[in-house]
Amino acid sequence: MPASDLDLLIRAAELAGKTARAFVGGALDVRHKEDGAGPVTDADHAVNDVLEAELRGARPDYGWLSEESPDDPARRRAERVFIVDPIDGTRSFIDGSDIWAHALAVAERGRVVAGVVYLPMRGKMYTAALGAGARLNGAPLAVSRTNDADGASVLATRPNMDPRHWPGGMPDLQRSHRPSLAYRLSLVAEGRYDAMLTFRPAWEWDIAAGTLILTEAGARATDRRGAPLRFNNPVPQTDGVVASNPVLHAALMDRLLGRAPGAA
Repeated sequence: MPASDLDLLIRAAELAGKTARAFVGGALDVRHKEDGAGPVTDADHAVNDVLEAELRGARPDYGWLSEESPDDPARRRAERVFIVDPIDGTRSFIDGSDIWAHALAVAERGRVVAGVVYLPMRGKMYTAALGAGARLNGAPLAVSRTNDADGASVLATRPNMDPRHWPGGMPDLQRSHRPSLAYRLSLVAEGRYDAMLTFRPAWEWDIAAGTLILTEAGARATDRRGAPLRFNNPVPQTDGVVASNPVLHAALMDRLLGRAPGAA
């Protein structure tokens, strides 16, 4: 019997981890992408090659969207598409940190149906399938129950705390940060933080897998204006991300949109 998409993603993530670890401590040949899109290394490309061979070899009819591959317009015509970030947190990888991840997802008609975020140096495998819940190393996940924006712990970069983003009043958020967007989403799914915010356009490969893990753990995830997240877009970006349990999400959106509490 063919493996499920989630089983396939788990197996591919494990292969990606072995490939990436082989580069740790060695020469990486760091280059910088055009338009300030960040660094890329030999490890990013090697992991991308392994993932594409494993995933597309098993599902040749699926589309392919990866940070490290030229965009193929044919993905838009595919019923299902792989959305992949070979190494999310490349700067951390270059610096020798262990806070980087492989983020792998399958989207069907704009909705993510299977996702994996794997941190091989930390031994953390987050997994989710649509309607089947989210897990960390096999243990079920659930988001926090914090409902008040004031005092909530949030994973976000410092610019997101600028009062200009909060016409309804800046909440007293307890801010922390992790370099990998996929890991930030997964930590909220784990209940270790209450919310995750990013107001910059977010690439789909950074957030697709983590978004499903979060929502399957009981969260609500939208763009910065409260609209649903859709994937496999012509330009593969979303207008930011706001993610937390549904009650806290509503409280955050009240502040972000400058509306009266409960007006949604």
